[in-house]
Amino acid sequence: MKARVDEDFRAFVTGDGFSCLAGKGVVRSGDYAIRTYGALGSPRSAQRLARELAAFVASAPEDDGRLSAFVAVFPNRPPADEASFERRLWDQLQLVHDSDSTAAEWDPSVSDDPDDPRFAFSFAGRAFFVVGLHPASSRLSRRFRWPTLVFNARRQFDRLRSQGRFERLRGMIREREIALQGSLNPNLADFGERSDARQYSGRAVEADWKCPFHRKEP
Repeated sequence: MKARVDEDFRAFVTGDGFSCLAGKGVVRSGDYAIRTYGALGSPRSAQRLARELAAFVASAPEDDGRLSAFVAVFPNRPPADEASFERRLWDQLQLVHDSDSTAAEWDPSVSDDPDDPRFAFSFAGRAFFVVGLHPASSRLSRRFRWPTLVFNARRQFDRLRSQGRFERLRGMIREREIALQGSLNPNLADFGERSDARQYSGRAVEADWKCPFHRKEP
């Protein structure tokens, strides 16, 4: 099953229907870890995901200059629609966070408040931008055959910005997205403008949408 999932994921990301050039580069270089679980949002999936995401963080230093990602695929019981996927995505992230080591601090470069424009999900002390993929997505570049969460370290984007590469790459990706779908996701925003939480699921969330995630008490 894992080999099939990996093959399908590689085909999806490197195909014409996926607009993110950074993601294409990560897959082509092989700088990603992919794991399969059960159903999205389940405690059993969360326990193993927490262990394997922690191992990925420990084995992937952020200062090696490469882009990398952790890909979690959930083939069982796919959600029927975008709203269901969004609920289960946040259920999964909450369960994973609740399993985080008590010694792990929230990444100090980001906020732990999902309403804060500088929010990012943090695990094992590392901030991530999480990209949700699933077959019912209204965004073509997120319409993968199985529910999937892609964890991208936030500081990778900061490094690209410091190198003067981020703005050009972002512009090229947005051009590709418009060519593919005819529009950009209305929730799209740069870090610090609006909370990243609004972008994780890919659904065009409402203006008054509230993220259900909360940081556990220390």
